[in-house]
Amino acid sequence: MKKLCLLTIVFCIIGTSILGQSIKRIDGSKISIDSLNSKIECLMNAAKVSGVAIAVFNQNKSVFSRTYGLANVQKNIPFLASSVMYGASFAKTVFAYIAMQLLDEKLIELDKPLVDYLPKDLTDYKLNGWRRGYQDLKGDDRYKKITARICLMHTTGFPNWRWFEADKKIKIKFEPGTRYSYSGEGLYLLQFVIEQITGKDYETLSQERVFKPLGMVNTSQVWQTRFDSSICYGHNAMGNPYELMKWKEASAGGSMSTTLEDFTKFYTALISRKNLSKKSFEAMTSKQIRIRSRAQFGPLSRVDSTDNDTIELGYGLGVGVLKSPFGRAFFKEGHDEGWGHYSICFPNKKIAVIIMTNNDNGESIFKELLAYTIGDIYTPWQWENYLPYDQKK
Repeated sequence: MKKLCLLTIVFCIIGTSILGQSIKRIDGSKISIDSLNSKIECLMNAAKVSGVAIAVFNQNKSVFSRTYGLANVQKNIPFLASSVMYGASFAKTVFAYIAMQLLDEKLIELDKPLVDYLPKDLTDYKLNGWRRGYQDLKGDDRYKKITARICLMHTTGFPNWRWFEADKKIKIKFEPGTRYSYSGEGLYLLQFVIEQITGKDYETLSQERVFKPLGMVNTSQVWQTRFDSSICYGHNAMGNPYELMKWKEASAGGSMSTTLEDFTKFYTALISRKNLSKKSFEAMTSKQIRIRSRAQFGPLSRVDSTDNDTIELGYGLGVGVLKSPFGRAFFKEGHDEGWGHYSICFPNKKIAVIIMTNNDNGESIFKELLAYTIGDIYTPWQWENYLPYDQKK
Protein backbone atom coordinates (compact mmCIF):
# COMPACT_ATOMS: atom_id res chain seq x y z
CA MET A 1 0.00 0.00 0.00
CA LYS A 2 2.78 2.44 0.94
CA LYS A 3 4.72 1.65 -2.25
CA LEU A 4 1.60 2.22 -4.35
CA CYS A 5 0.89 5.53 -2.63
CA LEU A 6 4.44 6.76 -3.23
CA LEU A 7 4.31 5.81 -6.92
CA THR A 8 1.03 7.65 -7.34
CA ILE A 9 2.39 10.76 -5.62
CA VAL A 10 5.58 10.76 -7.70
CA PHE A 11 3.52 10.51 -10.90
CA CYS A 12 1.26 13.33 -9.83
CA ILE A 13 4.12 15.64 -8.86
CA ILE A 14 5.84 15.04 -12.22
CA GLY A 15 2.57 15.70 -14.00
CA THR A 16 1.67 18.87 -12.11
CA SER A 17 2.02 21.15 -15.09
CA ILE A 18 -0.30 19.06 -17.25
CA LEU A 19 -2.82 17.95 -14.65
CA GLY A 20 -4.20 21.39 -13.93
CA GLN A 21 -4.51 23.69 -10.93
CA SER A 22 -1.80 23.70 -8.28
CA ILE A 23 -1.55 24.61 -4.61
CA LYS A 24 1.26 26.78 -3.33
CA ARG A 25 3.05 25.72 -0.15
CA ILE A 26 4.79 27.94 2.40
CA ASP A 27 8.26 27.20 0.98
CA GLY A 28 7.17 28.34 -2.49
CA SER A 29 6.87 24.84 -3.96
CA LYS A 30 3.63 23.65 -5.57
CA ILE A 31 1.59 20.47 -5.69
CA SER A 32 -1.21 19.55 -8.05
CA ILE A 33 -4.80 19.04 -7.02
CA ASP A 34 -4.60 15.52 -8.42
CA SER A 35 -1.58 14.61 -6.34
CA LEU A 36 -3.26 15.94 -3.18
CA ASN A 37 -6.35 13.85 -3.90
CA SER A 38 -4.16 10.77 -4.27
CA LYS A 39 -2.23 11.56 -1.10
CA ILE A 40 -5.36 11.95 1.01
CA GLU A 41 -6.90 8.75 -0.33
CA CYS A 42 -3.68 6.84 0.32
CA LEU A 43 -3.42 8.15 3.87
CA MET A 44 -7.06 7.33 4.61
CA ASN A 45 -6.61 3.78 3.38
CA ALA A 46 -3.35 3.26 5.25
CA ALA A 47 -4.64 4.68 8.55
CA LYS A 48 -8.24 3.41 8.21
CA VAL A 49 -9.83 6.86 8.51
CA SER A 50 -13.59 6.95 7.84
CA GLY A 51 -13.82 10.47 6.49
CA VAL A 52 -11.78 13.61 5.85
CA ALA A 53 -12.83 17.18 5.06
CA ILE A 54 -10.13 19.60 4.00
CA ALA A 55 -9.80 23.17 2.76
CA VAL A 56 -6.52 24.75 1.62
CA PHE A 57 -5.99 28.50 1.39
CA ASN A 58 -3.65 30.50 -0.83
CA GLN A 59 -3.72 34.30 -0.61
CA ASN A 60 -6.20 33.82 2.25
CA LYS A 61 -8.76 32.32 -0.15
CA SER A 62 -9.89 28.71 -0.42
CA VAL A 63 -8.25 27.17 -3.48
CA PHE A 64 -9.11 23.58 -2.63
CA SER A 65 -12.04 22.19 -0.65
CA ARG A 66 -13.17 18.58 -0.64
CA THR A 67 -14.61 15.80 1.50
CA TYR A 68 -13.64 12.12 1.32
CA GLY A 69 -15.07 8.90 2.67
CA LEU A 70 -18.23 8.36 4.68
CA ALA A 71 -20.32 10.40 7.09
CA ASN A 72 -21.96 7.19 8.29
CA VAL A 73 -19.96 4.01 7.76
CA GLN A 74 -22.71 1.60 8.80
CA LYS A 75 -25.21 3.08 6.33
CA ASN A 76 -22.60 3.88 3.65
CA ILE A 77 -23.62 7.56 3.56
CA PRO A 78 -21.02 9.75 1.83
CA PHE A 79 -19.25 12.60 3.60
CA LEU A 80 -20.31 15.85 1.91
CA ALA A 81 -19.32 19.51 2.27
CA SER A 82 -22.84 19.99 3.71
CA SER A 83 -22.56 17.12 6.24
CA VAL A 84 -23.06 18.49 9.77
CA MET A 85 -20.13 17.64 12.03
CA TYR A 86 -19.33 18.21 15.66
CA GLY A 87 -16.84 21.08 15.58
CA ALA A 88 -15.30 20.17 18.96
CA SER A 89 -12.80 22.84 20.04
CA PHE A 90 -12.89 24.59 16.69
CA ALA A 91 -15.70 26.35 18.54
CA LYS A 92 -13.08 28.11 20.67
CA THR A 93 -11.71 29.91 17.62
CA VAL A 94 -15.15 31.33 16.89
CA PHE A 95 -15.44 32.48 20.50
CA ALA A 96 -12.04 34.17 20.42
CA TYR A 97 -13.05 35.94 17.19
CA ILE A 98 -16.20 37.25 18.89
CA ALA A 99 -14.26 38.29 21.99
CA MET A 100 -11.82 40.30 19.85
CA GLN A 101 -14.75 42.06 18.16
CA LEU A 102 -16.05 43.06 21.60
CA LEU A 103 -12.57 44.30 22.46
CA ASP A 104 -12.54 46.48 19.34
CA GLU A 105 -15.92 47.87 20.35
CA LYS A 106 -14.60 48.57 23.87
CA LEU A 107 -17.29 46.40 25.45
CA ILE A 108 -14.56 44.40 27.20
CA GLU A 109 -10.94 45.02 28.16
CA LEU A 110 -8.26 42.35 28.11
CA ASP A 111 -6.79 43.12 31.52
CA LYS A 112 -9.77 44.24 33.58
CA PRO A 113 -10.73 41.66 36.24
CA LEU A 114 -13.86 39.88 35.07
CA VAL A 115 -15.50 40.24 38.47
CA ASP A 116 -15.60 44.01 37.89
CA TYR A 117 -18.18 43.49 35.14
CA LEU A 118 -20.61 41.60 37.39
CA PRO A 119 -23.33 43.14 39.56
CA LYS A 120 -22.60 40.65 42.35
CA ASP A 121 -19.70 38.52 43.49
CA LEU A 122 -18.80 35.65 41.15
CA THR A 123 -19.20 33.09 43.94
CA ASP A 124 -22.81 34.19 44.44
CA TYR A 125 -23.70 32.72 41.03
CA LYS A 126 -24.84 29.20 41.79
CA LEU A 127 -25.86 26.26 39.66
CA ASN A 128 -29.05 27.08 37.79
CA GLY A 129 -30.20 24.30 35.49
CA TRP A 130 -27.40 23.74 32.99
CA ARG A 131 -25.69 27.00 33.89
CA ARG A 132 -22.55 26.40 35.89
CA GLY A 133 -22.11 28.04 39.26
CA TYR A 134 -19.00 29.40 40.94
CA GLN A 135 -19.83 28.92 44.60
CA ASP A 136 -17.01 26.37 44.94
CA LEU A 137 -14.44 29.17 44.50
CA LYS A 138 -15.41 30.74 47.83
CA GLY A 139 -12.36 31.09 50.06
CA ASP A 140 -9.91 31.34 47.16
CA ASP A 141 -9.75 35.00 46.18
CA ARG A 142 -7.47 34.31 43.22
CA TYR A 143 -10.57 34.23 41.02
CA LYS A 144 -10.64 38.04 41.40
CA LYS A 145 -7.44 38.25 39.34
CA ILE A 146 -8.82 36.46 36.29
CA THR A 147 -9.18 38.63 33.16
CA ALA A 148 -10.30 38.10 29.57
CA ARG A 149 -6.65 37.80 28.52
CA ILE A 150 -6.03 35.12 31.14
CA CYS A 151 -9.09 33.14 29.98
CA LEU A 152 -8.15 33.33 26.29
CA MET A 153 -4.53 32.35 27.07
CA HIS A 154 -5.70 29.29 29.05
CA THR A 155 -3.88 30.42 32.17
CA THR A 156 -6.81 30.63 34.64
CA GLY A 157 -5.56 27.68 36.69
CA PHE A 158 -8.93 25.98 36.19
CA PRO A 159 -9.11 22.32 35.10
CA ASN A 160 -10.16 21.68 31.52
CA TRP A 161 -13.64 20.79 32.78
CA ARG A 162 -14.81 20.48 36.35
CA TRP A 163 -16.46 17.13 35.66
CA PHE A 164 -13.00 15.65 35.04
CA GLU A 165 -12.18 16.34 38.71
CA ALA A 166 -12.77 13.63 41.31
CA ASP A 167 -15.18 15.87 43.25
CA LYS A 168 -16.68 17.47 40.09
CA LYS A 169 -15.92 20.93 41.49
CA ILE A 170 -14.25 23.89 39.86
CA LYS A 171 -11.00 25.01 41.52
CA ILE A 172 -7.87 27.05 40.86
CA LYS A 173 -4.79 24.84 40.66
CA PHE A 174 -2.11 27.50 40.21
CA GLU A 175 -1.69 31.28 40.24
CA PRO A 176 -3.77 32.72 37.39
CA GLY A 177 -1.75 34.10 34.50
CA THR A 178 1.45 32.17 35.24
CA ARG A 179 1.22 28.92 33.26
CA TYR A 180 -0.58 27.54 30.23
CA SER A 181 -3.06 24.78 31.01
CA TYR A 182 -5.85 24.18 28.50
CA SER A 183 -9.20 24.98 30.07
CA GLY A 184 -12.68 24.98 28.60
CA GLU A 185 -13.83 26.22 31.99
CA GLY A 186 -11.80 29.39 31.52
CA LEU A 187 -13.50 30.17 28.22
CA TYR A 188 -16.89 29.34 29.70
CA LEU A 189 -16.27 31.87 32.49
CA LEU A 190 -15.51 34.56 29.92
CA GLN A 191 -18.62 33.52 27.96
CA PHE A 192 -20.70 33.89 31.14
CA VAL A 193 -19.34 37.39 31.77
CA ILE A 194 -19.85 38.45 28.13
CA GLU A 195 -23.45 37.26 28.34
CA GLN A 196 -23.94 39.49 31.40
CA ILE A 197 -22.32 42.47 29.65
CA THR A 198 -24.30 42.17 26.41
CA GLY A 199 -27.55 40.83 27.83
CA LYS A 200 -27.53 38.15 25.12
CA ASP A 201 -27.02 34.40 25.27
CA TYR A 202 -24.03 32.96 23.44
CA GLU A 203 -26.03 31.32 20.65
CA THR A 204 -27.61 34.69 19.83
CA LEU A 205 -24.21 36.39 19.86
CA SER A 206 -22.76 33.73 17.57
CA GLN A 207 -25.62 33.99 15.10
CA GLU A 208 -25.61 37.80 15.07
CA ARG A 209 -21.85 38.31 14.88
CA VAL A 210 -20.59 35.34 12.88
CA PHE A 211 -22.96 32.74 11.46
CA LYS A 212 -25.60 34.95 9.79
CA PRO A 213 -23.22 37.66 8.47
CA LEU A 214 -20.96 35.01 6.93
CA GLY A 215 -23.80 32.91 5.50
CA MET A 216 -23.05 29.91 7.75
CA VAL A 217 -26.57 28.51 7.45
CA ASN A 218 -25.72 25.04 8.80
CA THR A 219 -23.77 26.12 11.87
CA SER A 220 -25.07 26.60 15.39
CA GLN A 221 -23.89 26.44 19.01
CA VAL A 222 -26.95 24.32 19.82
CA TRP A 223 -28.32 21.43 17.80
CA GLN A 224 -31.00 22.29 15.26
CA THR A 225 -33.54 19.65 14.22
CA ARG A 226 -32.98 20.57 10.57
CA PHE A 227 -29.47 19.12 10.93
CA ASP A 228 -30.93 15.63 11.43
CA SER A 229 -31.02 14.92 7.70
CA SER A 230 -27.33 15.79 7.21
CA ILE A 231 -25.63 14.16 10.20
CA CYS A 232 -21.98 13.20 10.05
CA TYR A 233 -21.10 10.73 12.82
CA GLY A 234 -17.82 10.37 14.65
CA HIS A 235 -16.42 6.82 14.48
CA ASN A 236 -14.04 4.72 16.49
CA ALA A 237 -10.94 3.10 15.01
CA MET A 238 -13.02 0.13 13.82
CA GLY A 239 -15.44 2.37 11.95
CA ASN A 240 -18.31 2.07 14.41
CA PRO A 241 -20.21 5.30 15.10
CA TYR A 242 -20.32 6.96 18.49
CA GLU A 243 -23.62 8.17 19.86
CA LEU A 244 -24.25 11.69 18.61
CA MET A 245 -24.50 14.40 21.26
CA LYS A 246 -27.06 17.03 20.31
CA TRP A 247 -26.09 20.06 22.38
CA LYS A 248 -28.86 22.02 24.05
CA GLU A 249 -26.40 24.38 25.76
CA ALA A 250 -24.31 26.95 23.91
CA SER A 251 -20.75 26.58 25.18
CA ALA A 252 -17.75 28.58 24.01
CA GLY A 253 -15.64 25.57 24.89
CA GLY A 254 -17.15 23.28 22.29
CA SER A 255 -20.86 22.92 21.49
CA MET A 256 -20.74 24.05 17.86
CA SER A 257 -22.02 21.95 14.97
CA THR A 258 -20.80 22.96 11.52
CA THR A 259 -19.94 21.84 8.00
CA LEU A 260 -16.79 22.09 5.92
CA GLU A 261 -18.56 24.57 3.69
CA ASP A 262 -19.54 26.80 6.61
CA PHE A 263 -16.32 26.58 8.61
CA THR A 264 -14.36 27.49 5.47
CA LYS A 265 -16.40 30.70 5.31
CA PHE A 266 -15.53 31.48 8.92
CA TYR A 267 -11.86 30.67 8.53
CA THR A 268 -11.64 32.83 5.40
CA ALA A 269 -13.07 35.74 7.40
CA LEU A 270 -10.68 35.13 10.29
CA ILE A 271 -7.45 34.89 8.30
CA SER A 272 -8.51 37.85 6.14
CA ARG A 273 -9.10 39.86 9.33
CA LYS A 274 -12.70 40.60 8.42
CA ASN A 275 -14.49 42.65 11.13
CA LEU A 276 -11.33 42.75 13.27
CA SER A 277 -8.87 45.58 13.74
CA LYS A 278 -5.26 44.92 12.82
CA LYS A 279 -4.29 45.42 16.48
CA SER A 280 -6.78 42.84 17.74
CA PHE A 281 -5.87 40.31 15.05
CA GLU A 282 -2.16 40.70 15.84
CA ALA A 283 -2.82 40.26 19.56
CA MET A 284 -5.02 37.21 19.00
CA THR A 285 -2.53 35.44 16.73
CA SER A 286 0.75 36.39 18.41
CA LYS A 287 2.46 34.89 21.46
CA GLN A 288 1.03 36.01 24.78
CA ILE A 289 2.66 33.28 26.86
CA ARG A 290 5.39 30.72 26.21
CA ILE A 291 4.50 27.02 26.50
CA ARG A 292 7.23 24.71 27.77
CA SER A 293 5.28 21.57 28.67
CA ARG A 294 6.26 18.27 27.07
CA ALA A 295 2.66 17.54 26.10
CA GLN A 296 -0.57 19.49 25.97
CA PHE A 297 -2.56 17.00 28.03
CA GLY A 298 -1.94 14.25 30.56
CA PRO A 299 0.89 13.87 33.10
CA LEU A 300 3.48 15.28 30.67
CA SER A 301 1.59 18.57 30.54
CA ARG A 302 3.07 19.23 33.99
CA VAL A 303 6.63 18.38 32.87
CA ASP A 304 8.67 21.15 31.27
CA SER A 305 11.17 20.50 28.48
CA THR A 306 13.07 22.17 25.64
CA ASP A 307 11.27 20.06 23.02
CA ASN A 308 9.59 23.02 21.33
CA ASP A 309 12.19 25.72 21.86
CA THR A 310 13.00 25.84 18.14
CA ILE A 311 9.47 26.91 17.26
CA GLU A 312 9.02 28.97 20.45
CA LEU A 313 5.68 27.30 21.09
CA GLY A 314 3.22 29.57 22.81
CA TYR A 315 -0.37 30.70 23.04
CA GLY A 316 -2.12 33.78 21.74
CA LEU A 317 -5.70 34.72 22.53
CA GLY A 318 -7.72 31.62 21.71
CA VAL A 319 -5.17 30.00 19.40
CA GLY A 320 -1.78 28.33 19.67
CA VAL A 321 1.19 30.09 18.08
CA LEU A 322 4.62 29.06 16.82
CA LYS A 323 7.62 30.51 15.04
CA SER A 324 8.84 29.25 11.67
CA PRO A 325 11.34 30.39 9.01
CA PHE A 326 8.25 31.73 7.20
CA GLY A 327 7.06 33.87 10.08
CA ARG A 328 4.65 33.14 12.89
CA ALA A 329 1.82 30.65 12.53
CA PHE A 330 -1.33 30.23 14.57
CA PHE A 331 -3.23 26.98 14.99
CA LYS A 332 -6.23 25.41 16.68
CA GLU A 333 -7.23 21.82 17.27
CA GLY A 334 -10.52 20.07 17.86
CA HIS A 335 -10.74 16.68 19.54
CA ASP A 336 -13.33 14.36 21.03
CA GLU A 337 -14.32 10.73 20.68
CA GLY A 338 -14.63 10.13 16.96
CA TRP A 339 -13.37 13.57 15.97
CA GLY A 340 -9.96 15.00 15.14
CA HIS A 341 -9.64 18.49 13.63
CA TYR A 342 -6.74 20.84 13.00
CA SER A 343 -6.21 24.25 11.41
CA ILE A 344 -3.08 26.32 10.92
CA CYS A 345 -2.37 29.60 9.17
CA PHE A 346 0.93 31.23 8.18
CA PRO A 347 -0.24 34.87 7.92
CA ASN A 348 2.93 36.23 6.30
CA LYS A 349 2.48 33.73 3.48
CA LYS A 350 -1.35 33.94 3.45
CA ILE A 351 -1.38 30.14 3.37
CA ALA A 352 -3.54 27.97 5.62
CA VAL A 353 -5.31 24.64 5.89
CA ILE A 354 -8.32 23.18 7.70
CA ILE A 355 -8.47 19.42 8.30
CA MET A 356 -11.55 17.78 9.85
CA THR A 357 -11.88 14.03 10.41
CA ASN A 358 -14.67 11.87 11.82
CA ASN A 359 -12.62 8.97 13.13
CA ASP A 360 -10.38 8.20 16.12
CA ASN A 361 -7.60 7.44 13.62
CA GLY A 362 -7.91 10.83 11.96
CA GLU A 363 -5.16 12.58 13.89
CA SER A 364 -2.67 9.89 12.90
CA ILE A 365 -2.45 11.33 9.36
CA PHE A 366 -2.03 14.98 10.40
CA LYS A 367 1.78 15.08 10.48
CA GLU A 368 2.15 13.71 6.96
CA LEU A 369 -0.84 15.54 5.53
CA LEU A 370 0.26 18.95 6.85
CA ALA A 371 3.74 18.48 5.43
CA TYR A 372 2.43 17.43 2.04
CA THR A 373 -0.42 19.89 1.70
CA ILE A 374 1.17 23.23 2.68
CA GLY A 375 4.71 22.27 3.69
CA ASP A 376 3.98 22.60 7.41
CA ILE A 377 6.70 20.64 9.24
CA TYR A 378 6.50 22.93 12.28
CA THR A 379 3.27 21.81 13.95
CA PRO A 380 4.34 20.23 17.29
CA TRP A 381 2.73 16.86 16.55
CA GLN A 382 4.33 15.11 19.52
CA TRP A 383 3.08 17.80 21.91
CA GLU A 384 -0.35 17.42 20.32
CA ASN A 385 -0.15 13.60 20.57
CA TYR A 386 -0.68 13.25 16.81
CA LEU A 387 1.19 9.96 16.66
CA PRO A 388 1.54 8.94 12.98
CA TYR A 389 -0.33 5.80 11.97
CA ASP A 390 2.89 4.05 10.88
CA GLN A 391 4.49 4.63 14.29
CA LYS A 392 1.66 3.16 16.33
CA LYS A 393 2.18 -0.27 17.87
